[in-house]
Amino acid sequence: MAPVMTSGVPDVTVRISAGEPSRTGNGGGTEIGQVSEILRARSFAKLRNMSANELDGGPRQGVPRRVASLNSQVDAFVNEQGGDRPIHSVLVANNGIGAVKFMRSVRSWAYKAFGSERAVTLVAMATPEDMRMDAEHIRLADQFVEVPGGGSANNYGNVRLIVQVAQRAGVDAVWPGWGHASENPELPTSLAATPDGIRFLGPHAAAMAALGDKVGSTIIAQAAGVPTLPWSGSGVAIDYATCNGVVPPDVYKRACIHDVEEAVESCAAIGYPIMLKASWGGGGKGIRKVMNESDVRHMFSQVQGEVPGSPVFAMALAPPSRHLEVQLICDMHGNVASVHSRDCSVQRRHQKIVEEGPVSAAPQATLRAMEACARALARAVGYVGAATVEFLYVLAERKFYFLELNPRLQVEHPVTEMISGVNLPATQTLIGMGVPLYRIPDVRRLFGQPADGTSAI
Repeated sequence: MAPVMTSGVPDVTVRISAGEPSRTGNGGGTEIGQVSEILRARSFAKLRNMSANELDGGPRQGVPRRVASLNSQVDAFVNEQGGDRPIHSVLVANNGIGAVKFMRSVRSWAYKAFGSERAVTLVAMATPEDMRMDAEHIRLADQFVEVPGGGSANNYGNVRLIVQVAQRAGVDAVWPGWGHASENPELPTSLAATPDGIRFLGPHAAAMAALGDKVGSTIIAQAAGVPTLPWSGSGVAIDYATCNGVVPPDVYKRACIHDVEEAVESCAAIGYPIMLKASWGGGGKGIRKVMNESDVRHMFSQVQGEVPGSPVFAMALAPPSRHLEVQLICDMHGNVASVHSRDCSVQRRHQKIVEEGPVSAAPQATLRAMEACARALARAVGYVGAATVEFLYVLAERKFYFLELNPRLQVEHPVTEMISGVNLPATQTLIGMGVPLYRIPDVRRLFGQPADGTSAI
């Protein structure tokens, strides 16, 4: 079906997943054929033009009818656990293994908590390419929303489209996964501005903007007392609270390199060897090792070209090191927990190949200090959700240095789940419901506390 453009946004059709039974639990309620007929009759453009009374006067547009008893169970659970808002439905704004992993994890948690894996309705986004491939996340979802194909900017990375689909489908929350729009501060901002205040299962926009950027996060990390390698922004620091979550442009520019001559000067001051990095880079893009001035003059334009428009900075190349990560989970009440650590040192072309945990390359005392620094950084910005703080551990010095913070769940999070027993996607969902960390059963078990306890940890 060719997308129809209306007001600059592609038309989207809402459908029940083909071949899936009606999500009415015991077989009662609206049959699949009736629901499909209703949903197919309302294109995205038609839904957009409906009045608030039309939208509110009938059943929720797009979302299959749920069992009242399950709704009541979720409501009671959230109330008992100290949450502020139950989440009955989630739009999974991602595809592939990310969407599949989230759905399986939430289903598993829901079955254990409520005796039904369908206690939370999961809505998928599906491009024509996904449907031709019979993508698993479409099959696993209760419902899918057909969106335009092509690049990420047309679908999973299109913030405006995600928000409008979430509104018209009537979901309570959006899970961004990784990649696509997961690190775009516009997404949590736009969701919070909707009439129903749709929850974003991740950090608020200010923390995401401040910490999702390599330069900005390193400036804030320095202010929080987290060790950093010598770099072009050494000595440049500003407290997150002071800047209200936004690093002032003049402070930011002082840490960056703007042309080749500045790069040569900065690298000479730091001392070779140096890594030239694009702040918006990742996955091996926008990063080059330089050993001398000639390399700088040759490589600087390559770094700029691989990540167009990105600020560039220089950082000392660490001697033989291990690349270590700390998994964090943070709630809406200021509680922060580190869920073990991982070692992702086995890489090729700056891409992680092997992820292992728990870390064995550093002494326990060093790991505890590293985790404490990661938690301090998250607290400094009022972070909410799941995050990964990355460090370099220099073997000869037995010291660690901050690299970056990823303001999202990472693809390698199952390693942490296997060694901790914490269901991270389900924990993200519970955090989105306002449940404190110390009331989440998996987290309590991790710290040796009774799963059904209520005391602070």
